[in-house]
Amino acid sequence: METSLVLFSQLNMCESREKPFFKLIHGSAKEETSKEAKIRAKEKRNRLSLLVQKLEFHEETHPSRSGQLAQETRISPEEAMMWGESFEKLLSNKDGLRTFTRFLKTEFSEENIEFWVACEDFKKSKDPQQILLKAKAIYEKFIQSDAPQEVNLDFHTKEVITKGIIQPTLHCFDAAQSRVYQLMEQDSYTRFLKSDLYLDLVEGRPQRPTNLRRRSRSFTCNEFQDVKSNVSIWF
Repeated sequence: METSLVLFSQLNMCESREKPFFKLIHGSAKEETSKEAKIRAKEKRNRLSLLVQKLEFHEETHPSRSGQLAQETRISPEEAMMWGESFEKLLSNKDGLRTFTRFLKTEFSEENIEFWVACEDFKKSKDPQQILLKAKAIYEKFIQSDAPQEVNLDFHTKEVITKGIIQPTLHCFDAAQSRVYQLMEQDSYTRFLKSDLYLDLVEGRPQRPTNLRRRSRSFTCNEFQDVKSNVSIWF
C-alpha cells in the first residue's frame, strides 16, 4: 500500500513538471506563427505597393491614349514657333496651353496655369449663384492658406481676396490672376522656350518620354454641383 502511494506521488510530480513545459513550447509555437504571419503580411503589402508604383510610373511616362498622341502629332513646327513670339500667343492657342501645362508638370508648378484657366472661365459667369459658388471653390482650391493647390501670392493680395470673397464679383481675382500671369511669363515661359519639349516641336522631332508626377485632380466644373459653364477651354 505504501509503495503504491509513492508511485502515485512520483507520477503526479512528473505531470506537474510536464504541463508548464508543454505550455511553454505551445506558446512559443503560437508566437512564432504570429510573427511569421505578420512578416508575410508585410511582404505582401510591400509587393502591392511596388506594383502600384510601377503601374503609376508606366501611366505617367508612357502615355498610350491615342487621342493625346494624335493631338501632339498635329502640332506643326510653324505653329510651335508662333508660341515663341509672346506668352499671350502661347496661352491663346489650345495646343500651346496644353503643352505649356505639360511642361509645368515637370516643374511641379501646374497650379499656376490651372488657377489662371479657372479665373478665365470664372469671368465668363453670368448667374449670381454661379459666381458665388465658383468664387468660393477657386478660393478654397488656390488662395486660402494650406489650399491643395495654393498659388504664390503676397499677403496683401490674399487679404483683399479674403475680404471680397463674401460678396464676390467677376473681378475679385483680377489682381491674383495678373500676379500669377507675370510669374509664369517672366519665369516659367522663359524656361519653356529653352526646354527639349518645346525645341523638339519647333524642329519637328519626335516627342521624348517625359517623367511626370501623377496628374493632380483638374479644376473642372464637376466640383460645382448644379453649375453650368462653358468648359470648351478646359482640358
